[in-house]
Amino acid sequence: MKIGLLSDTHSHICERVIKHLNDCDEIWHSGDIGSLHVTNTLAKIAPLRVVYGNIDGKKIRNEFPRDQIFTLEEQTVWITHIGGRPPRFSPGILSKLREVKPNIFICGHSHILLVKFCPEFNGLHLNPGAAGLYGNHLVRTLMRFDLTSKGVKNLEVVEINRTLK
Repeated sequence: MKIGLLSDTHSHICERVIKHLNDCDEIWHSGDIGSLHVTNTLAKIAPLRVVYGNIDGKKIRNEFPRDQIFTLEEQTVWITHIGGRPPRFSPGILSKLREVKPNIFICGHSHILLVKFCPEFNGLHLNPGAAGLYGNHLVRTLMRFDLTSKGVKNLEVVEINRTLK
């Protein structure tokens, strides 16, 4: 199953991002959506799994949860917006990681791309960086990968020049 993963769009979605998601079976967004226009656009491409972020208002929070924990392709996945980064997880996250034991833990918020195996919960930590224009990141990023019963395979990082809209 081909997954497109992005975060921190902050109301911005463009053709340069969309073209990298067109062949995905599902699109996952790890928060700071900014506008339902973003998720409405993404939903035309593939089914979505979305969580809200700290900048998202009432409409988005009514539409999407703070956390998504699910099993797909025999992999337990936890998506949240503010999770920290190993070894410095946000308060309460590490204890929940040890309880849930996800194969894949996904968060956004930092605008910093990260792929790292974490012995703290024996799983993979993914942060796709930021696909939007807001923030101090120099390059917009998103990820694509195959989700299999063996885990994440064929992970690609897509970089998009921030000055190109």
